[in-house]
Amino acid sequence: MRIRKKPWAEPELAVCPFFVKEPENNRGNWKNQFAKQQPLYLEVGCGKGGFVGQTALNKPDINFLAVDIKSDMLGVGRRNIVKLFDEANKAVDNILLTAYNVDQIDKIIASEDTIERIYINFCNPWPREKHKKRRLTFPRKLKMYREFLVDNGEIHFKTDNDELFFESLEYFKECNFDIIYETHDLHQSGYEDNVETEHEKMFSAEGIKIKFCIAKKV
Repeated sequence: MRIRKKPWAEPELAVCPFFVKEPENNRGNWKNQFAKQQPLYLEVGCGKGGFVGQTALNKPDINFLAVDIKSDMLGVGRRNIVKLFDEANKAVDNILLTAYNVDQIDKIIASEDTIERIYINFCNPWPREKHKKRRLTFPRKLKMYREFLVDNGEIHFKTDNDELFFESLEYFKECNFDIIYETHDLHQSGYEDNVETEHEKMFSAEGIKIKFCIAKKV
């Protein structure tokens, strides 16, 4: 997602208690950065933070690490998360945000971090053949995620793009993940644990069906 430069984003992140400026220093030790020792979930490409904010509110017994490459995006995310928690009269104590390139995420997360779930929501589909290796579900990245995802850990993947979805199903199988849940119309599937993202609401309003799967690490 393209986003305009926001001069206020970096100054606000600099004083944000749940923003991590130097994530490399926490590699292998993320669990100790949270207020409580709890299972750790990861969102890659967290965008404007609405999904991780609402999911963290719904799951106070889970810690969340949310990563996006753009500080401007994370600045918006910080504001959205604070607003959600303020409205619920709760402190933000189970989310950490950090800015990093997902292509190199293994430099900030290690197997010792024991990630139990990864969320990938509406990532860039990169439809051109020469660009598909940039996809967040491409085999090279899935193999990287496997290094820190626990055995039987899950990847929850949502997209509006048919080609990306069906090719990603093959990527998961190629990288030794079992597809334990799959739907081509999430909002009519009866799946109850869904939190809608900004993109999801937009695509649904246009009549586009949302594809969703859960892939379990074998």
